[in-house]
Amino acid sequence: MSLDILHRCMGRHGPMHGCRATAQLLLLGAAAVIGGALLFQYVGGLEPCEMCLLERWPYYIGIPLLLAAQLAHRHRGAALAVFGLASVLFLGSTALAFYHVGVEQHWFQVPTACTARPSEANSIEAMREQLMAMQPVRCDVVQWSLFGISLAGWNFIASVILAGLSLAGLGHAWRLDAPARA
Repeated sequence: MSLDILHRCMGRHGPMHGCRATAQLLLLGAAAVIGGALLFQYVGGLEPCEMCLLERWPYYIGIPLLLAAQLAHRHRGAALAVFGLASVLFLGSTALAFYHVGVEQHWFQVPTACTARPSEANSIEAMREQLMAMQPVRCDVVQWSLFGISLAGWNFIASVILAGLSLAGLGHAWRLDAPARA
């Protein structure tokens, strides 16, 4: 037992086979996804819908979590917590992205935050207030796609990969210095 936990976590096969490397891959993947979304919005001029904004939250939470994991990678408990939370975040992201794809494909009903409701205004001022409160981008309309896959579809794919990596990291961390199990 002369090796430290980091060395055991990294494994015999080099840095790509351990907890720290998995956390770094997750951090890189999450940063790439949210960075791409922000580039599409601020450089490409593609305004996000309400669901797109909601789908960003797992990344906004996950990135600081994974950054913290870089500091706490030597502790089994910390690795379990980080990969457990990352698994929950990215599985949630997968579910949100799947639902968004379903809304785009009209498999699911569109959330009311993403559509215009019939006007119940009884005055010009009330109509103006209602128009000002409307979400300008509809969730059920694909604004951009690559190879027939929308941004929500690409987020689904990325979320599945990140959830799988998180679960793999959780399994790897679970085996580190694990107490003897019957």
